[in-house]
Formats: sequence, C-alpha cells, structure tokens
Amino acid sequence: MEEQIQAASVRVFIALAPPDEAKEELARELAPAYEAYPRMRWNRIQDWHITLAFLGELPVATVPLLRPPLAALAARRRPVRLALRGGGHFDERVLWSGIDGDLEGLHLLATEVRAAVEECGVPFEGRPLRPHLTLARSRRSDHSSAVEAAAGLAAFTGRPWQAERLHLVGSNFSRGPGPIRYRDIEAWEFAAGGGTAAP
Repeated sequence: MEEQIQAASVRVFIALAPPDEAKEELARELAPAYEAYPRMRWNRIQDWHITLAFLGELPVATVPLLRPPLAALAARRRPVRLALRGGGHFDERVLWSGIDGDLEGLHLLATEVRAAVEECGVPFEGRPLRPHLTLARSRRSDHSSAVEAAAGLAAFTGRPWQAERLHLVGSNFSRGPGPIRYRDIEAWEFAAGGGTAAP
C-alpha cells in the first residue's frame, strides 16, 4: 500500500541551477566547512538549485499539465544573469548561499512561472521569493554549525553566470531515512536571443 501511495505522487518544484563551474567554485570555498562540520547534512553539489516555485506533493498525473506552459515560457525568455554571493542561515539550522546579479529579472521570472502554474489549475503555497541556494541542514540539537559556516561564506563572491534552463524537479523528500535526492523531470532551454528580457 505504501509503495502505491508513493508511486501516485511526487514532490515538485520549479527551479534554476547554477552551471558546474559556479558550483565547483562555491564547493572550493566550502571545503573548510565540509571538514569542520561533518555532521551537517550537506546537499549534493549536483542537487544545488534556486527554487522559483515550490508546488509540494502532486499527483503524478498532474505533472504533464505543467510541461506545455513551462516550455512556452522558457522559449520566449532570455537567460537570467546571476552569481552566488555570501551566505546565511534560516533558524540557525539551514545553511544557504545568497544570490546576486539580475534579481529584478529573477523575481519577474518567478512571477511568470507562478502565473503559468496557476493557469494550469495546480494549487501551491505562493510564498514570497527569497532567492538562495540551500547547502546543508544541521541537526536539531546543533545551533552553531550553520551559523558558523554562514559566517565563513560572508566574503564569498562567485563569478557571474547565466541560468540557461528552466527545471521542473521532483524529489524523494520524506520517502525514507536517507538524504533528499532531486531529479529533473524535464528542463527547457531559455531563448538564446530575442525573446523577453527582464527590464
């Protein structure tokens, strides 16, 4: 019965992903933190992403409804130019890297993505966008590791990069005791030229 429930739904979000060079640059900056805080639950570098819209648990049959409007949105938009910068934490437990660059364009893209989701009739909690890239979570009894690791990232300024694709992502969140894993359900390239640019 449990397997049938799991197979019938998937936890979904829409996101951007930094290119490998930007992720590797941040990973090098994090090397001392990896060594200093081994008990933190570090996200895999291949899973790093910037969430634009979190849709939560959806029936698997609903997911195909999202594909056409998201593909059309990506096809008419130029890439957003961003960078990873600094660090911070949520509630002393969630470590993140900040986002710099064309934040106005990023917010506009998120607004358009959320509008496309709503037009599909897919309900979701429209929390305000707080651009960040989640790196790790500390254990409930640990109130210092994320704070200290964030302080170690304060001076980090990554190289600028372009978000080339819009990603529809599924996760195995709360499907067992292991770490969270993400996989692209589908990804669409933004228009190389022309299309809509953020103001």
